[in-house]
Amino acid sequence: MRNILYIMSSKIPIVEHTPELTPTEVLDALRGAFTDLAAGAAIQPPQTVTLLPGGGDVIAYQAALPGSYALKVSPYLPQPDAKAVVTAWTLLLDTTTGRPALLCDAGVLTVERTAATSSLAVDLLARPGATALAVIGSGAQARAHLRYACAVRAFTSVRMYSPALTEAAAPEGVTVAASAEDAADGADVVLLCTSAAGPVIDPAALAPATLVTSISTNAPRAHEIAPEALAALEVYGDYRPTVTAAAGEMVLAAERGLWSAGDLRGDLPELLTGRCPVPSGDRPVFFRSTGLGLEDLAVARLLCHG
Repeated sequence: MRNILYIMSSKIPIVEHTPELTPTEVLDALRGAFTDLAAGAAIQPPQTVTLLPGGGDVIAYQAALPGSYALKVSPYLPQPDAKAVVTAWTLLLDTTTGRPALLCDAGVLTVERTAATSSLAVDLLARPGATALAVIGSGAQARAHLRYACAVRAFTSVRMYSPALTEAAAPEGVTVAASAEDAADGADVVLLCTSAAGPVIDPAALAPATLVTSISTNAPRAHEIAPEALAALEVYGDYRPTVTAAAGEMVLAAERGLWSAGDLRGDLPELLTGRCPVPSGDRPVFFRSTGLGLEDLAVARLLCHG
């Protein structure tokens, strides 16, 4: 994990910090945080969105674990003649002293914790013996997802697709597919890592027990599969109270009477503690994450102690 800018509370210097956190460290931190959430030892409030005068917004992610509180703010700032400015900053607070322990540019942190969360779901939901992986997207999120997914399962075949991806630019050992559908065909796990605001694959074309993970983007009600597809899938999320209220395809499907929050089979706290059913193998499986302050907190604590 590189290019983390942080300010330590003791003397408030600004320094460059580049701890080498391994996927194993990050995954273990998330497992512990979600297990604490299941036990009632962690607090995960819902996201809040503040609309800004003149346009744009700021999404705030909060969470608390024993001894620590974290707040991540992610502004979305439209520009008249340029691409919107999107940043993210995470504050880690020591709740025994009331003092800040870390302030970091959360761009890299967000990529790492998002990929790790999806890969935790891969570990918990993919069918035993899964060997074929498809990654839709080729940016930072896609490459981090590939790295983390290969840390939890021994994939022997990896296909990646994005419109601009070439063989020369593909990660080592990855086959470039001709389309998203071609990449997903025959895959055991499909990782959707795009900035698309609408569907990029049709889960109805997938074999039973195929796992699809989705992170989507910050566009309003963005979704990487069609809302009407949810009824034919076994659906899981990162955290039940928040994902059903924030994931675009879930909100739209519920509004249209096609699916309801009660149809969510489980979330990560429940999966880690055996409190929900695992996939039956009869239908494709869909896992959706929307990002949690708890994930930011777990990784920020690693950075602080790294």
